[in-house]
Amino acid sequence: MTVLRIKHRTEYRFESTVGLNPHRLLLRPREGRDLRLLSHDLQITPSCEITWAQDVFGNAVAVARFTAMTDNLVFESVAEVELTSSAWPVFPIAASAISYPFRYSDEEWTDLGALATPQYLNGGDALRKWARSFVLGSTTDTLSLLKDLNQGVTQWIRYEARDAEGTHSPDETLQLGIGTCRDMATLSVEAARILGFGSRIVSGYLYDPDMSRVGSAGSGSTHAWAEVYVPGAGWITFDPTNRSVGGHNLIPVAVARDIRQVMPVSGSYLGSTYSKMTVEVTVSAN
Repeated sequence: MTVLRIKHRTEYRFESTVGLNPHRLLLRPREGRDLRLLSHDLQITPSCEITWAQDVFGNAVAVARFTAMTDNLVFESVAEVELTSSAWPVFPIAASAISYPFRYSDEEWTDLGALATPQYLNGGDALRKWARSFVLGSTTDTLSLLKDLNQGVTQWIRYEARDAEGTHSPDETLQLGIGTCRDMATLSVEAARILGFGSRIVSGYLYDPDMSRVGSAGSGSTHAWAEVYVPGAGWITFDPTNRSVGGHNLIPVAVARDIRQVMPVSGSYLGSTYSKMTVEVTVSAN
């Protein structure tokens, strides 16, 4: 068991006062079997009205509505969580799904819906061929296939930080041969869907106390990874950026079909055409 404190601060500075439209925030850690939320505090400057709701994926969404003009906007989230996930997880995969290919039940197909449907249909055959290259025979071990795909991402793609907003499509990432954690997660999820798996994007935080992980800054940072649904085991965590399986050092905040649905902070403003954003994240053990 590990107790962690996550502090996430996002600040925008504008060259003149602006009017703020509503902002959507995904900053509250997502509770689950291996994560218990002990506390969470959200502070916003300037003052605003905050409402909370759950989206279609069960994520906790805060919406901030402002009335005052400002030249400075700050979101500060502080959470304390308890992690109980194992560094060496064992996955109780159902007998029907141990070997690939397998078939989800009719109920699972219905419930997975778009999570099992490729989202990038305008690309060529390169992505499909790349995904199929990890299938080693007419039947293969399901977990081994998913692990090979997870490791294969960083065999083909070199990690490179990028401050610019947005995520490359899987085809762009393959063509460029470089990508951020969100590019790699998107590629991994889409490849899994092409192979017939239900898969989803996860955003949250990476805990890296010895600073050995790719994509981290200091002991922690924002991060993106993938989850694949396998009968019996449920949602299995894969971090293609670090070639890891399981979530012992990952703190999920939101899951979704598409990376654009899990942005920590999204919104707009009226006025100044120039703004500067700074993001500070610390993840530390208590």
